[in-house]
Amino acid sequence: MPMQAWLDSLLADLLTALALPEVGLSTVFVVAAISATLLPMGSEPAVFGLVKLDPDLFWPAVGVATAGNTLGGAVSWWMGWGAERAYERLTHHSPAHRALAMLQRFGPKACLLSWLPLVGDPLCAVAGWLRLPFWPCVGYMAIGKFARYTLMTAALLWVFPGQFTP
Repeated sequence: MPMQAWLDSLLADLLTALALPEVGLSTVFVVAAISATLLPMGSEPAVFGLVKLDPDLFWPAVGVATAGNTLGGAVSWWMGWGAERAYERLTHHSPAHRALAMLQRFGPKACLLSWLPLVGDPLCAVAGWLRLPFWPCVGYMAIGKFARYTLMTAALLWVFPGQFTP
């Protein structure tokens, strides 16, 4: 039980440090990167919260969130690539499924859809599994994620107008 208490304390200290306004952009980057992996988490509240605290950080927050989320998507791509290699080594054949064939037909452009909830993050891993070209996939991920953060944050600011004052 002491180990659990130590982990709880460590997590609480980390969350407290990341909540400080002076590390807002780095927090957005970390949250966006982690949320783009296969972990079920969203980064929009962090981006929206920072922009509500300081509206002048709209574009920096969108840019940092896009960079972090794209990095997380690239990590998912590499995880898919590694999983595919392990699968081939264990089974001695490559998978051929209809959904994989359809995704392969669209190629890296399919990564434009990496912004979608529920399917976007696994899409990046599947792109790696299919060994789609890394840099074009990352480029399309970045375009899709930038559009998502820009539209989502602007829409939230429109729905919840007014500056937050602590």
